[in-house]
Amino acid sequence: MRRAGPAGGAPAAPAAGARVQIHSSLAPGAVALLIAALLIVFLIVPVGTVIYVAFADLDGGFTLAHFGSFFQLSLMRESFWNSLYVATLSVAFASVIALPLAYFTVRFRFRGALAIQTLGVLPLIMPPFVGAVAMQLIFGRSGSVNLLLGEWFDVNLPIMEGLNGVIFVEALHYFPFILMNLVVALNNIDGAMEESAQNLGASGFRLFRRIVFPLAMPGYVAGAALVFIKVFDDLGTPLVLNQTNMLAPQAYLRITAIGIEDPVGYVISVLMIGFSLFALWASALALKGRDYATLQRGGSGLARRKLTPLHAVLAYGWITLVLLLVLSPHIGILLLSFGKVWSFSVVPDGFTLEHYVSVAQDSPRMIWNTMLYSGLAALFDVLLGTAIAYLILRSRLPFRRSLDSMASAALAIPGVVLAIGYLRTFRGVGMPFTDELLTSSWVLIMVAYTVRRLPYALRSCVAALQQMHVSLEEAAENLGAGKRRTIQRVVVPLMAGGILAGFITSFMTAAVELSATIMLTTSQTNAPMSYGIYLYMQSAAGRGPGAALGALAVVIVAVGAYLSHRFLRSRATALDQQI
Repeated sequence: MRRAGPAGGAPAAPAAGARVQIHSSLAPGAVALLIAALLIVFLIVPVGTVIYVAFADLDGGFTLAHFGSFFQLSLMRESFWNSLYVATLSVAFASVIALPLAYFTVRFRFRGALAIQTLGVLPLIMPPFVGAVAMQLIFGRSGSVNLLLGEWFDVNLPIMEGLNGVIFVEALHYFPFILMNLVVALNNIDGAMEESAQNLGASGFRLFRRIVFPLAMPGYVAGAALVFIKVFDDLGTPLVLNQTNMLAPQAYLRITAIGIEDPVGYVISVLMIGFSLFALWASALALKGRDYATLQRGGSGLARRKLTPLHAVLAYGWITLVLLLVLSPHIGILLLSFGKVWSFSVVPDGFTLEHYVSVAQDSPRMIWNTMLYSGLAALFDVLLGTAIAYLILRSRLPFRRSLDSMASAALAIPGVVLAIGYLRTFRGVGMPFTDELLTSSWVLIMVAYTVRRLPYALRSCVAALQQMHVSLEEAAENLGAGKRRTIQRVVVPLMAGGILAGFITSFMTAAVELSATIMLTTSQTNAPMSYGIYLYMQSAAGRGPGAALGALAVVIVAVGAYLSHRFLRSRATALDQQI
């Protein structure tokens, strides 16, 4: 029966509290639909277009003929196996570097362990393609190392020959992913497990092989899978080292040389997506059905032992070797950026500032473009990441987990594949209020950066919100604050550390993005620094200015990382004082 209002038969108006409740329930749904629409337009549809074209014939029907054409070409078959070979061996060599480094710094007590772990992640602030040329000058056939080895021992090591050079550069650049995950995993192992094994007679390498490493396996597998994906999808390093017989370079060359209609380029893209997903699936399968849990974590981790003289020699020897290798790209780029001529000599023949002057005169717009594109992309990433994190953890929307899955899926999509999808999907689409095409605009580069780096910002925002108890929001609402005011005055300030970490991570990685950049850049006026570095490195005369621009990129990334670290420390101190 309908309830009568105060004037008789008219229904009563809803109370103010009911209106607020209805508005509060509709707002998360509207935000979720808007985010879902953006992800569908700029991620799902472009990637789906790439997959559709790979399997479609001229009439739009299903066909596998394009895959048959791919495997009939000897260059494509060679590129396929080369990419698998490089990615697999890069994981193996990265593991050889990271495993002892993680174990020594966690298991033994010695000076400089924290500094060593910090320096161990230094390669991540320099993209591999930037240091690739410098690595040739140091480790190449006529590089510094081989010149010295030839003079002293009459030996020449083929470190940078062919695919060996790609493997060497990639392993040195991406091993920190394994290192960081292993350090966390080793620190979380219950020390009682090790003590029990020792009481039963296990020691040395047997203890590590049977107890320690198996318990740290989740961390290792996570890092190894990430290294495989990154190496398999990398475009810049093979191009700079002139190793085009791999899948990512072939996808780029097929689309740029033959055209956007070439079906083989789309087949390559589908294979790259497939192997990225396969790496994630294989990593989950490797851990399925096994229990790695321990009763205690953190403070009761592996007991640190004092180094014996033999262990000290082994540990410091290995660490010194690794750190020299880790710092070699940075040292090489710095020397190259100041060197007049560096050819068939251990160090440059002379030093000059001309390369930096040249960059200041010719490339200031590239520097500005990098700051603009990466800054906007990082800003959008933290806005989207904060919104998705709040919807996942604080709402009851039925499809909220789908937002997380869609946003995180960008991690498995290679940059070159996303760029090909954009070129195909948005061809002929104009920019609003202008006559410029979207595919010729810098906006599409910025959008690609945003989509590619969204998973990094999302994970930081989710972690920050998970550490904030919901009772803090409830207290604010009980004191009269509305949902919007609570988010603005309570949630966002308490999430500031995670939001800033996500912003800096997105900014740093976008600033040196090349895979999508090289496909979407149509003019030098819209080009960012990564594209400029690639152009400079194509000729011997441009290597000096290219190294100078690369050094500036590293400085920008390093300063961003340092400022974020300072802010996070000051923020943590301020919160501790308030508590």
